[in-house]
Amino acid sequence: MKRTVLFLFFLAGLSAVSGFLMSNMSWIGRIGINMMHKEYKFLKVWWQGATAVYVALLILFVIQYLLQKNLHHVVSKIVHVLLLGVAGAGLYFTFNDFSSDFTHRLLRDVFHVGAYLFWVGWMLISLFFITERRNAINSNSKEPITQ
Repeated sequence: MKRTVLFLFFLAGLSAVSGFLMSNMSWIGRIGINMMHKEYKFLKVWWQGATAVYVALLILFVIQYLLQKNLHHVVSKIVHVLLLGVAGAGLYFTFNDFSSDFTHRLLRDVFHVGAYLFWVGWMLISLFFITERRNAINSNSKEPITQ
């Protein structure tokens, strides 16, 4: 339990850094958000972007926790490895998009790093559950779980 709480605080800090970096977009990016992409206005305020990132990471954490708790330990490890691959692919495609799309390149590198931190956070969630011992997850159950 203590490890989980510390990890969730770490994710909160990672989300705060991500929100801060995304809020430091270029002035042309701010103009683009104000004129064309109004649905992304929350990214201009650091705590709103951080909250959005943290909520998304919390949802992913809860989903992966439920998978870890309800699936056989071998199957859950395979699922977490697959989700680690999905997050890695998301990081790659985000990098590819930011480096090939002209309008995204105008946002500045600090914005890009903030977006990459979301994917890194998801990869860390998957690694957290891959390295988690099964007994720690099922400590509330009445019968002992063997590995």
